[in-house]
Parts: sequence; structure tokens; C-alpha cells
Amino acid sequence: MDPVRNPYAPGAGQRPPELAGRDREVRQFGVVLERVAAGRPERSMVLSGLRGVGKTVLLNALRSLALSRAWGTGKVEARPDRSIRLPIAQALHAASRELAPRHRDPERVEEFLGVLKAFALESSLKDRKGMRWRPPYDVPAIRGRADSGDLELDLTELFAAAAEVAGDLGVGAAIFIDEMQDVPPADLSALCGACHEISQRAVPFIVVGAGLPHLPTTLSAAKSYAERLFRYVSVDRLERDDADRALTVPAGTEDVEFEPSALDALHEVTDGYPYFVQAFGKATWDVAPRSPISADDVKVAAPEAEAELAVGFFGSRYERATPAEREYMRAMAELGAELADRPIPTSEVAVRLGRKPQSLSPARDGLIKKGLVYAAERGSVAFTVPHFGSFLRSQRA
Repeated sequence: MDPVRNPYAPGAGQRPPELAGRDREVRQFGVVLERVAAGRPERSMVLSGLRGVGKTVLLNALRSLALSRAWGTGKVEARPDRSIRLPIAQALHAASRELAPRHRDPERVEEFLGVLKAFALESSLKDRKGMRWRPPYDVPAIRGRADSGDLELDLTELFAAAAEVAGDLGVGAAIFIDEMQDVPPADLSALCGACHEISQRAVPFIVVGAGLPHLPTTLSAAKSYAERLFRYVSVDRLERDDADRALTVPAGTEDVEFEPSALDALHEVTDGYPYFVQAFGKATWDVAPRSPISADDVKVAAPEAEAELAVGFFGSRYERATPAEREYMRAMAELGAELADRPIPTSEVAVRLGRKPQSLSPARDGLIKKGLVYAAERGSVAFTVPHFGSFLRSQRA
């Protein structure tokens, strides 16, 4: 098979050629956009799931849908060591560029940009080049709006100002936040508070977040009403028919087919996880001599796909951990084999390592901060990466 024609895309956040299994979420979001633009009450949205299930891909697809409806949008990737004030200012500046050319009242646009500038200048943070970011437009900051220093109040004023400009055009504005669980706790509380106030005003502005499985719990800890503030969408592995469609539709555009036994073999090794589907699909295409692709081709390609996952998907995460954290994860992996990869009680990890539970808190907390494990239930932990326990057990062997 010609590798140049290979249609599969196993990249971080890279949209696959066929966005299979997410039709319902995209369709529901289209309804949200229409309702918000029409002044109907709607909640902001939160996507959560393990790594590799396509949360970022879906987040980007939802943003693309908003753009196709002429909304103003901006995107933020949260980091645990960075306030969201500057990233949100930059994201809403991007949204303003999408809205301003169509607006008939330059003064209304300039007023919003003045509010945005006041909000941004309240931050002492620097951009990626180490320079203090200043909004790149010649509009004076409007003092006294969105610059109080209280992030919740300032976000509320900024979101309302953005909504006014978008509403003039009969659309809305939206912020898309990836890795939302990494928003610092105080900022997350402020963000929830601003979303709550904005939703009560019924203005056309929404926040769409994506993060790891514990994100809903993190939001509830930030604000008690967060469980009712957002519409939560669990992003999981693909059903068998959708996993097959993710493989066969792109291949069909290149006049290539799969034998049923090949699809069976691919589903067995990928377990329906979108990233694995793309990785094994790409490797299988490259080794297959001709169409239709057979189960033997999958068998030949499997070692190459597994080796790539071991380095890029599993190994890179493993290398981030300290020796103590790796020891903790290996104990989790061993226990996971006994418990069929269910959430692991932290007390059992301590017993396996012959340690007191309190002494393992730094390792556990470090792994949670690095996004390698999460508190699945009270007193238990689980891996954020599918089949990470199997990878660790194979390294041990």
C-alpha cells in the first residue's frame, strides 16, 4: 500500500479523517448554539474522559461548528502554573477578530476592546516570549470595567461585554478550554462563578471545557453548584460499529477495503480507543501489500504500532514520573491485573509496597498533578491513560 495515501492520523488532538461515534454530541451542540443565539437558556458544556478518547478532537470539532454558525470563538489550553486571565484575554481577542469585521457599529466593538484591554492589563503574566502581553490594537483601556482584580467579577464583565457584541449580530461568543482540570483552583472557582452569573443573565456566551475523568469532581469542589451549572458529556471508547467506520470510511476514499477478520483483529487490539484505532490503522496500512487488508496484515503491523505507542503514548508519560511515582504506578499496575483494571484502593497500594498510606501521599499527589492518575472514587485511584497498567506490566516482565 502506498504510505503517501495513508489516511489515518494518530496525532495528539489531530482530527481523524472520519469523526466516528461523535455525531450525537455534535448534533446536541448545534442545538445549544441555536438556543443560545435565540436567547434561550442553556448550560455551558464539559467533556471528560481518559487520554486518547478524542476529547481535544471533539472540542475542536465543536469550535468548528460554532465558527460555521458565525460565532466568535477562542481557545485556551490550561496549565496548572498559570492564571487563566491572560489566556482568556488572548482567546477573546481572537473572538473579536471573528466578530468585528461584520459589526456595523465600530463604537460598540471599540468599547468591547477597551474592556478587554483593561482586563488584560490587570495581569502581570508574560507571554511565551517572556514579554508582558498587551492587546495588539490601539484602543484605550476602559478603566473601571473588568479590571477590579477580582477575577470572578472581571470575567463576568468581560463575558457580558463579549456577549453584547456577538448578540448585535444575532450570534454568540464561546471560550473553549482544553485540559480544564489544570486551571488553578482559585481561577476555576472564579470561572464557575462567572458562568453562573452569565447564565442567569441569559446572554449569548458559553464556555466549553474538556478534561480528565475527575474534572466534574474538580468543578464541584470549586463551586458547589457546578454540578448543575454545566452539561456533562462523558467521552468514551467507540462502539464496535463506530470503530469499524473510523477505519473503513477513510480507506474507502482510497478504494481500499478491509476483510471482516481484519476488523475483528483491529478491534481486539484497539479496544475501541480512538487514538489506538488511528495508530493501528496507520501501521496496518503501511505493511499491507494490497487491498483488501487482512488479519495477517494486522498481525504483522501490531509490533510496530505497539512499539510506537510504547514510546510516544505510554513511554513519554512514564518518563515524566519520579522513581517514587513509578514505584507507585507499578504497584497500581500489579493490583490492576488482580482487580481487572478497576479503580485501585490506595490502602491496597500501601499494602503492596509495605508502606503506610500517609507516606505515599506525595507520590500519589505528584501523579495526579502530572495527569497520570486521578482519584476515581474516595480512597481509590485509576490511570488516566487507557491500558497504562498493561504497559507497565509488560515493562516489568
